[in-house]
Amino acid sequence: MKEKQNKINRRNFIKTIGAAGLGSVFTSGRIKADSNEPNAPEKTKEPKLPQVPRRRLGKTGVDVSCLSLGTIFNVVEYQIILRKALQWGVTYWDTAYEYAGGNSELGIGNFLSKNLGVRKDLFIVSKASDARTVADVEKRLQTSLKRMNTKYIDLYYGVHGLDDPAQLTDELKKWANEAKSRKLIRFFGFSTHKNMAECLQAAAKLDWIDALMTSYNFRLMQDEKMQAAVEACHKAGIGLIAMKTQAMQIETDDDKKLAEHFLQRGFTDGQAKVKIVLEDKRISSACVGRENLTHLTLNIAAVLDKTQITQADMEVFKQYARATCSGYCAGCANICDSALPDTPYISEIMRYLMYCNSYGEHQEAKQLFAKIPGDVRNKLLSTDYSSAEARCPQHLPIAKFIAEAVSKLA
Repeated sequence: MKEKQNKINRRNFIKTIGAAGLGSVFTSGRIKADSNEPNAPEKTKEPKLPQVPRRRLGKTGVDVSCLSLGTIFNVVEYQIILRKALQWGVTYWDTAYEYAGGNSELGIGNFLSKNLGVRKDLFIVSKASDARTVADVEKRLQTSLKRMNTKYIDLYYGVHGLDDPAQLTDELKKWANEAKSRKLIRFFGFSTHKNMAECLQAAAKLDWIDALMTSYNFRLMQDEKMQAAVEACHKAGIGLIAMKTQAMQIETDDDKKLAEHFLQRGFTDGQAKVKIVLEDKRISSACVGRENLTHLTLNIAAVLDKTQITQADMEVFKQYARATCSGYCAGCANICDSALPDTPYISEIMRYLMYCNSYGEHQEAKQLFAKIPGDVRNKLLSTDYSSAEARCPQHLPIAKFIAEAVSKLA
């Protein structure tokens, strides 16, 4: 009876989508407002929609939406994504200094200037992309504040892509505390998708890290070191935001089995991947995004859906993770780096390939690949990767992935 009621709730959710003017969302992922001006504000009164649940963000005392919107796209052109996210209570918005060449932050700024009064309802997060010094962090913060037409940023990641705990210096701590005292930021942290377990364990020992964003998905959940690191941060009161929740689409027979299992349960495998991350109550929010209204709506549906992930579902994910681990880079870059000291960036390149193949972010992947120093790019195809492949816990065919990345991204 309970399962039947949950399915009824899903049908009601789809009806509500229709009432909100999103009936065509499942036929086009790049929908804009029905106006000659694509970013024109809606004039009709919008219906009150179900709101995404909220969770406490660690020791901050602040509750945030358990689904957060990643805005790595050109938000200037996709204002409707922000509007629809806000309608459903997705008020945690994640951006960065470098996203879409600055057009992510500029788009948020445009939205705030046209929708006076909504800033107080939002939890805005940005990152000091490519900052090498504390002076760089300050410059990026000032630029981000100006772009977004806001006096403060709720959570600021002073290191975007932490891969070495040594980057969390006393100088950066001093800057973070001063930025808080100047009321330019409310909370401070970092993002990481390399050497995550080591970075999280280090953060748990620091009293000045309020929250952090880390890769976290059904595959990484099987890693004992990662689980221990998440638990350490949780006990330290650090808010945890999960990214890369989809853990890459590998497109195998095992992929099809996973999809079929969850379709029978009433949702897609992508929705199930979000739900399983949020089953972990230590996670404050799961960050998902792209300039795709369909995916936003499906993720909202997954979060609002009352169907619980069962033990049988968890076992399906465990089996799938074991069967497909040889196709997924878990971000343990220190292993690749130690095996190939003259050819760094291996884990980054495989992550960019994932952006291209699994997320459809072809242009973003190419732009990131282009930032790799030329001397490294020039020797990628001539490097012997056998030593790294021998040490890789996932047994990845690294040489094959690098060759594919060069072919698609160079």
